[in-house]
Amino acid sequence: MDMPDIVNMYFNADSGSNADALSDTFAIEAVVEDEGSRHQGVVAIREWWAAAKKATQYVSEPLESTVDGNKVLARAKVSGQFPGSPVTLSYAFTIKDGKIARLEIR
Repeated sequence: MDMPDIVNMYFNADSGSNADALSDTFAIEAVVEDEGSRHQGVVAIREWWAAAKKATQYVSEPLESTVDGNKVLARAKVSGQFPGSPVTLSYAFTIKDGKIARLEIR
């Protein structure tokens, strides 16, 4: 699958439940938008991710991705302890200076 290293690192850290490695993939002032909420900055992103992992014990498995300049669109199968599991979600990454500057999950 054609994904930039930083996106691979994100999914690997997420699958391994590694909060430190996941935090390292984001730029300091990065933004994540998920389930109608916005999380800005590495600390807020780490808190969002840890809460989601704890609440749903989800795992994500990338299925496909496309790269267009600094934009990466990935689709992943997400399964866990939530209604409707598993689901396929779209992850829209914006990469800047080798880090994730923005991530929108739909």
